Amino acid sequence: MPKPLTVEAPAELLAYMFEQWPELKKKQIRTWLKFQAITVNDRPVSQFNHPLAPGDVVAVRTDRFAVPKTVLSSGMKVLFEDATLIVIDKPENLLSVASVAEDEKTAYFQLTDYVRRQKADAHERIWIVHRLDRETSGLMVFAKTPEAKATLQGAWEQVTKRYEAVVEGALPKTEGVLESDLDERNPFKVYSARASAETRHAITRYRVLGRNRKLSLVELELETGRRHQIRVQLADVGCPIVGDEKYGSKTNPAHRLGLHATGLRFTHPATDREMSFESPLPKDLTRLLRAAPAQPRS
Repeated sequence: MPKPLTVEAPAELLAYMFEQWPELKKKQIRTWLKFQAITVNDRPVSQFNHPLAPGDVVAVRTDRFAVPKTVLSSGMKVLFEDATLIVIDKPENLLSVASVAEDEKTAYFQLTDYVRRQKADAHERIWIVHRLDRETSGLMVFAKTPEAKATLQGAWEQVTKRYEAVVEGALPKTEGVLESDLDERNPFKVYSARASAETRHAITRYRVLGRNRKLSLVELELETGRRHQIRVQLADVGCPIVGDEKYGSKTNPAHRLGLHATGLRFTHPATDREMSFESPLPKDLTRLLRAAPAQPRS
Protein backbone atom coordinates (compact mmCIF):
# COMPACT_ATOMS: atom_id res chain seq x y z
CA MET A 1 0.00 0.00 0.00
CA PRO A 2 1.49 3.40 -0.95
CA LYS A 3 2.41 5.76 1.87
CA PRO A 4 0.40 8.95 2.47
CA LEU A 5 1.46 12.00 0.46
CA THR A 6 1.66 15.63 1.56
CA VAL A 7 0.85 17.99 -1.30
CA GLU A 8 3.44 20.69 -2.00
CA ALA A 9 1.80 22.59 -4.88
CA PRO A 10 -1.76 23.02 -6.22
CA ALA A 11 -2.88 20.07 -8.35
CA GLU A 12 -5.82 17.90 -9.38
CA LEU A 13 -6.14 14.63 -7.50
CA LEU A 14 -5.98 12.00 -10.26
CA ALA A 15 -3.10 13.62 -12.13
CA TYR A 16 -1.25 14.10 -8.84
CA MET A 17 -1.55 10.42 -7.91
CA PHE A 18 -0.46 9.28 -11.37
CA GLU A 19 2.64 11.45 -10.98
CA GLN A 20 3.44 10.47 -7.39
CA TRP A 21 2.70 6.74 -7.70
CA PRO A 22 4.11 5.82 -11.15
CA GLU A 23 4.69 2.24 -10.01
CA LEU A 24 0.94 1.67 -9.62
CA LYS A 25 -1.42 0.77 -12.44
CA LYS A 26 -3.70 3.64 -13.42
CA LYS A 27 -6.66 1.26 -13.36
CA GLN A 28 -5.96 0.47 -9.70
CA ILE A 29 -5.89 4.15 -8.75
CA ARG A 30 -9.15 4.78 -10.62
CA THR A 31 -10.75 1.83 -8.81
CA TRP A 32 -9.68 3.23 -5.44
CA LEU A 33 -11.23 6.56 -6.39
CA LYS A 34 -14.46 4.95 -7.60
CA PHE A 35 -14.95 3.18 -4.27
CA GLN A 36 -13.84 6.17 -2.15
CA ALA A 37 -10.74 4.40 -0.85
CA ILE A 38 -8.74 7.59 -1.52
CA THR A 39 -8.88 10.17 1.26
CA VAL A 40 -7.87 13.81 1.29
CA ASN A 41 -7.30 15.06 4.83
CA ASP A 42 -8.97 11.85 6.08
CA ARG A 43 -12.16 12.43 4.04
CA PRO A 44 -13.07 9.96 1.28
CA VAL A 45 -13.03 11.44 -2.24
CA SER A 46 -14.21 10.02 -5.56
CA GLN A 47 -13.94 13.08 -7.83
CA PHE A 48 -11.05 12.68 -10.31
CA ASN A 49 -10.41 16.43 -10.57
CA HIS A 50 -10.73 17.14 -6.84
CA PRO A 51 -8.54 20.23 -6.23
CA LEU A 52 -5.52 19.79 -3.97
CA ALA A 53 -3.83 22.57 -2.02
CA PRO A 54 -0.39 22.67 -0.36
CA GLY A 55 -0.51 20.82 2.94
CA ASP A 56 -3.32 18.43 1.94
CA VAL A 57 -2.64 14.79 2.81
CA VAL A 58 -3.59 12.15 0.24
CA ALA A 59 -3.82 8.56 1.43
CA VAL A 60 -5.20 5.16 0.48
CA ARG A 61 -7.59 3.67 3.05
CA THR A 62 -9.00 0.46 1.60
CA ASP A 63 -10.42 -0.40 5.02
CA ARG A 64 -12.89 2.46 4.58
CA PHE A 65 -14.86 0.71 1.87
CA ALA A 66 -15.82 -2.93 2.01
CA VAL A 67 -16.40 -4.60 -1.34
CA PRO A 68 -19.78 -6.38 -1.14
CA LYS A 69 -19.36 -10.05 -0.22
CA THR A 70 -22.98 -10.83 -1.08
CA VAL A 71 -25.68 -9.06 -3.09
CA LEU A 72 -29.23 -10.21 -2.31
CA SER A 73 -32.09 -10.27 -4.81
CA SER A 74 -33.45 -6.92 -3.60
CA GLY A 75 -30.13 -5.25 -4.39
CA MET A 76 -29.19 -5.13 -0.71
CA LYS A 77 -25.44 -5.67 -0.24
CA VAL A 78 -23.79 -7.43 2.68
CA LEU A 79 -20.56 -5.48 3.24
CA PHE A 80 -19.30 -7.09 6.42
CA GLU A 81 -20.26 -10.08 8.52
CA ASP A 82 -18.85 -11.89 11.51
CA ALA A 83 -20.28 -13.81 14.47
CA THR A 84 -21.45 -10.59 16.15
CA LEU A 85 -22.84 -8.25 13.51
CA ILE A 86 -23.71 -7.62 9.86
CA VAL A 87 -23.26 -4.34 7.96
CA ILE A 88 -25.36 -3.82 4.85
CA ASP A 89 -25.88 -1.25 2.11
CA LYS A 90 -29.66 -0.86 1.74
CA PRO A 91 -31.18 0.24 -1.58
CA GLU A 92 -33.86 2.92 -1.66
CA ASN A 93 -37.54 1.95 -1.44
CA LEU A 94 -36.84 -0.99 0.88
CA LEU A 95 -38.28 -0.96 4.39
CA SER A 96 -35.77 -1.54 7.18
CA VAL A 97 -38.20 -3.48 9.37
CA ALA A 98 -41.76 -4.75 9.14
CA SER A 99 -44.79 -2.49 9.12
CA VAL A 100 -48.47 -3.29 9.57
CA ALA A 101 -48.89 -3.40 5.80
CA GLU A 102 -45.63 -5.09 4.85
CA ASP A 103 -43.65 -7.87 6.49
CA GLU A 104 -41.65 -9.90 4.00
CA LYS A 105 -40.22 -7.19 1.73
CA THR A 106 -37.94 -5.68 4.38
CA ALA A 107 -34.20 -5.56 4.97
CA TYR A 108 -34.72 -7.36 8.29
CA PHE A 109 -36.73 -10.21 6.76
CA GLN A 110 -34.31 -10.74 3.87
CA LEU A 111 -31.28 -10.63 6.12
CA THR A 112 -32.88 -13.10 8.54
CA ASP A 113 -33.54 -15.44 5.63
CA TYR A 114 -29.93 -14.97 4.49
CA VAL A 115 -28.38 -15.99 7.84
CA ARG A 116 -30.77 -18.93 8.19
CA ARG A 117 -29.85 -20.27 4.76
CA GLN A 118 -26.15 -19.85 5.55
CA LYS A 119 -26.36 -22.02 8.65
CA ALA A 120 -29.29 -24.21 7.58
CA ASP A 121 -30.94 -23.28 10.86
CA ALA A 122 -34.54 -22.07 10.83
CA HIS A 123 -34.09 -20.57 14.30
CA GLU A 124 -31.11 -18.36 13.43
CA ARG A 125 -31.97 -14.68 13.83
CA ILE A 126 -30.66 -11.12 13.85
CA TRP A 127 -31.45 -8.10 16.01
CA ILE A 128 -32.45 -4.60 14.91
CA VAL A 129 -30.05 -1.87 16.07
CA HIS A 130 -31.46 1.15 14.19
CA ARG A 131 -33.60 2.07 11.20
CA LEU A 132 -33.45 3.92 7.90
CA ASP A 133 -36.54 5.34 6.23
CA ARG A 134 -37.85 3.24 3.34
CA GLU A 135 -36.88 6.00 0.88
CA THR A 136 -33.33 6.40 2.24
CA SER A 137 -30.50 4.23 0.93
CA GLY A 138 -27.18 3.40 2.54
CA LEU A 139 -25.45 1.83 5.50
CA MET A 140 -27.10 -0.10 8.31
CA VAL A 141 -25.79 -2.42 11.02
CA PHE A 142 -27.67 -5.39 12.47
CA ALA A 143 -26.61 -7.45 15.51
CA LYS A 144 -26.32 -11.24 15.56
CA THR A 145 -26.60 -11.51 19.34
CA PRO A 146 -28.78 -9.71 21.89
CA GLU A 147 -25.61 -8.66 23.73
CA ALA A 148 -24.25 -6.97 20.59
CA LYS A 149 -27.56 -5.19 20.09
CA ALA A 150 -27.55 -3.87 23.66
CA THR A 151 -23.92 -2.72 23.42
CA LEU A 152 -24.39 -0.92 20.09
CA GLN A 153 -27.64 0.75 21.13
CA GLY A 154 -26.17 1.73 24.49
CA ALA A 155 -23.35 3.58 22.73
CA TRP A 156 -25.41 4.83 19.77
CA GLU A 157 -24.79 8.50 20.52
CA GLN A 158 -21.05 7.82 20.11
CA VAL A 159 -21.54 6.16 16.72
CA THR A 160 -20.60 8.39 13.77
CA LYS A 161 -23.54 8.50 11.36
CA ARG A 162 -22.86 10.45 8.17
CA TYR A 163 -25.24 11.15 5.30
CA GLU A 164 -25.19 12.99 1.99
CA ALA A 165 -28.26 14.73 0.61
CA VAL A 166 -29.09 16.49 -2.64
CA VAL A 167 -31.29 19.44 -1.69
CA GLU A 168 -33.15 22.23 -3.44
CA GLY A 169 -31.56 25.67 -3.25
CA ALA A 170 -28.54 26.81 -1.23
CA LEU A 171 -27.99 26.67 2.51
CA PRO A 172 -27.21 29.99 4.25
CA LYS A 173 -23.62 28.96 5.09
CA THR A 174 -21.03 26.57 3.72
CA GLU A 175 -21.06 24.68 7.01
CA GLY A 176 -22.93 24.93 10.26
CA VAL A 177 -25.26 23.28 12.77
CA LEU A 178 -29.01 22.71 12.47
CA GLU A 179 -30.84 22.61 15.80
CA SER A 180 -34.54 22.25 16.46
CA ASP A 181 -37.10 20.59 18.70
CA LEU A 182 -39.10 17.90 16.95
CA ASP A 183 -42.62 16.70 17.66
CA GLU A 184 -42.78 13.04 16.62
CA ARG A 185 -46.28 12.23 17.87
CA ASN A 186 -47.82 12.17 14.39
CA PRO A 187 -46.98 8.71 12.94
CA PHE A 188 -46.83 10.05 9.37
CA LYS A 189 -44.99 13.36 9.66
CA VAL A 190 -42.60 15.08 12.09
CA TYR A 191 -42.84 18.79 12.88
CA SER A 192 -40.50 21.38 14.38
CA ALA A 193 -42.13 22.96 17.42
CA ARG A 194 -41.43 25.07 20.47
CA ALA A 195 -39.53 23.06 23.10
CA SER A 196 -41.88 21.21 25.43
CA ALA A 197 -42.38 17.90 27.19
CA GLU A 198 -43.69 16.51 23.87
CA THR A 199 -40.65 17.45 21.77
CA ARG A 200 -37.13 16.03 21.44
CA HIS A 201 -34.08 18.19 20.73
CA ALA A 202 -32.30 17.42 17.44
CA ILE A 203 -28.79 18.43 16.31
CA THR A 204 -27.27 17.94 12.86
CA ARG A 205 -23.90 19.22 11.62
CA TYR A 206 -23.67 19.98 7.91
CA ARG A 207 -21.12 20.91 5.25
CA VAL A 208 -21.88 21.91 1.66
CA LEU A 209 -19.84 19.75 -0.73
CA GLY A 210 -20.95 21.29 -4.03
CA ARG A 211 -23.68 23.19 -5.79
CA ASN A 212 -25.15 24.05 -9.16
CA ARG A 213 -27.76 26.66 -10.03
CA LYS A 214 -30.66 24.75 -8.50
CA LEU A 215 -29.32 22.06 -6.17
CA SER A 216 -26.74 21.56 -3.43
CA LEU A 217 -24.91 18.45 -2.23
CA VAL A 218 -24.69 18.47 1.55
CA GLU A 219 -22.80 16.21 3.96
CA LEU A 220 -24.61 15.76 7.27
CA GLU A 221 -23.53 14.19 10.55
CA LEU A 222 -26.09 13.35 13.20
CA GLU A 223 -25.47 14.18 16.83
CA THR A 224 -28.95 12.94 17.70
CA GLY A 225 -31.08 10.34 15.97
CA ARG A 226 -34.66 11.55 15.75
CA ARG A 227 -37.21 10.29 13.24
CA HIS A 228 -37.01 12.23 9.94
CA GLN A 229 -34.49 14.57 11.61
CA ILE A 230 -32.47 15.44 8.50
CA ARG A 231 -35.55 15.77 6.29
CA VAL A 232 -37.35 18.15 8.67
CA GLN A 233 -34.35 20.34 9.48
CA LEU A 234 -33.34 20.83 5.84
CA ALA A 235 -36.93 21.71 4.94
CA ASP A 236 -37.00 24.20 7.84
CA VAL A 237 -34.13 26.19 6.27
CA GLY A 238 -35.81 26.22 2.86
CA CYS A 239 -33.74 23.40 1.35
CA PRO A 240 -35.91 20.27 1.23
CA ILE A 241 -34.31 17.09 -0.04
CA VAL A 242 -35.12 16.43 -3.70
CA GLY A 243 -37.96 13.96 -4.03
CA ASP A 244 -39.19 14.61 -0.48
CA GLU A 245 -42.73 15.74 -1.28
CA LYS A 246 -43.80 15.11 2.33
CA TYR A 247 -41.50 17.91 3.51
CA GLY A 248 -42.00 20.39 0.71
CA SER A 249 -39.82 19.32 -2.22
CA LYS A 250 -41.09 20.57 -5.58
CA THR A 251 -38.75 18.45 -7.72
CA ASN A 252 -37.91 14.77 -8.10
CA PRO A 253 -35.26 14.58 -10.84
CA ALA A 254 -33.87 11.20 -9.71
CA HIS A 255 -37.31 9.66 -9.06
CA ARG A 256 -36.26 8.89 -5.49
CA LEU A 257 -35.44 10.60 -2.21
CA GLY A 258 -32.05 12.30 -2.49
CA LEU A 259 -30.72 11.00 0.84
CA HIS A 260 -28.02 8.34 1.36
CA ALA A 261 -26.32 7.04 4.52
CA THR A 262 -22.68 7.28 3.42
CA GLY A 263 -20.66 6.70 6.59
CA LEU A 264 -20.87 4.57 9.71
CA ARG A 265 -18.15 4.31 12.35
CA PHE A 266 -18.44 2.49 15.66
CA THR A 267 -16.57 0.33 18.14
CA HIS A 268 -17.02 -3.39 17.55
CA PRO A 269 -19.06 -4.71 20.51
CA ALA A 270 -16.96 -7.88 20.86
CA THR A 271 -13.42 -6.89 19.87
CA ASP A 272 -13.36 -3.14 20.74
CA ARG A 273 -11.86 -2.55 17.30
CA GLU A 274 -12.93 0.61 15.47
CA MET A 275 -15.07 -0.30 12.47
CA SER A 276 -15.47 2.21 9.65
CA PHE A 277 -17.63 1.80 6.55
CA GLU A 278 -18.29 4.05 3.57
CA SER A 279 -20.92 3.84 0.85
CA PRO A 280 -20.50 6.24 -2.08
CA LEU A 281 -23.42 8.39 -3.15
CA PRO A 282 -25.42 6.44 -5.79
CA LYS A 283 -24.91 7.48 -9.40
CA ASP A 284 -28.52 8.57 -9.84
CA LEU A 285 -27.85 11.25 -7.23
CA THR A 286 -24.29 12.25 -8.18
CA ARG A 287 -25.34 13.02 -11.75
CA LEU A 288 -27.80 15.65 -10.49
CA LEU A 289 -24.91 17.93 -9.52
CA ARG A 290 -23.02 17.71 -12.82
CA ALA A 291 -25.05 20.33 -14.64
CA ALA A 292 -23.94 23.94 -14.32
CA PRO A 293 -21.48 23.38 -11.43
CA ALA A 294 -20.57 26.20 -9.07
CA GLN A 295 -18.52 26.45 -5.90
CA PRO A 296 -20.22 26.58 -2.50
CA ARG A 297 -20.42 30.10 -1.19
CA SER A 298 -18.49 31.02 1.92
